[in-house]
Amino acid sequence: MENTAVDRFDTSRFEAGRNRLASLAYRLLGSAADAEDAVQDAFLHWQAADRQRIRVPEAWLTKVVTNLCLDRLRSAQARRERAVGVWLPEPLLDGDPMLGPADTFEQRESVSLAMLTIMERLSPLERAVYLLREAFSYSHAEIAEILDITESASQQHLHRARRRVTAERGRAAGEVDPVSARGIVEEFLAAATSGRTEQLVALLTDDATAVSDGAGLTEKLLRFDTPQRVAAIARAGFKPTAAKRRLAGGTPAVHYALVNGAPAVLFVLGDQVVGCVTFDITEGKIATVRGIAAPTRLTRLTEAWRQHATDTPLIPMW
Repeated sequence: MENTAVDRFDTSRFEAGRNRLASLAYRLLGSAADAEDAVQDAFLHWQAADRQRIRVPEAWLTKVVTNLCLDRLRSAQARRERAVGVWLPEPLLDGDPMLGPADTFEQRESVSLAMLTIMERLSPLERAVYLLREAFSYSHAEIAEILDITESASQQHLHRARRRVTAERGRAAGEVDPVSARGIVEEFLAAATSGRTEQLVALLTDDATAVSDGAGLTEKLLRFDTPQRVAAIARAGFKPTAAKRRLAGGTPAVHYALVNGAPAVLFVLGDQVVGCVTFDITEGKIATVRGIAAPTRLTRLTEAWRQHATDTPLIPMW
């Protein structure tokens, strides 16, 4: 009976920190499904461990989850998936506990789709050091303990990661006023669905890009550069057709939402999210458009949307 009580207490201690561990794993992996698997694996490690000898459970679990994620990033399968260019971060609806702490700009930025994409260009160790330091405020001594490296090595990895992030981030740094962001997205949607190419181009930065997973029907991501090409693909993609409705399984409604802190539109059929388009906005214009429609990338987003308060769609019947 005593052991049962201890097990319940230890399980409760783990569950109390589950969301924090999941938010760390998501930042490292960019996938909610993989993050959930890593946290569950950590729970199995926790159950198997001699918990009486674990002095600081939070630190111990952080180390286990971080290293489980690093093992996944280093695996041959993960390298192949990312090498052929089929990877995009999994989008999460704002309010999802997996997005984790959002008190500082660094914490909010660390779960943006733009930053998760930049993280892919860092080595696994650089990524881990950067996130543990910038998003979770661990000291270099603590990071060294978590990753089994020296404090000096931690500092070097952070320096390299910051340099890469700064170079990749470019003009995208900073936060956008929510009201302005929604207005820009609504203008974009109106121009795209009505086929007004010139208005679309005017809403885009000079170096605008668009990325799409092709609804999971292609092996590689579809990429488009220059405002003219982005406008053309947006006009083609957002214009409703009978063929697109057949592919979606019906006539979806189009809703405005915040996804990973960025403005987005969701194509919702019944209570199922069948498409997600996110927008990175810089200096009042759209810099990046990401289209995500592969069902495997929308599972958790759909689950969160079903708990979402009903709102008025931008387009009731697309």
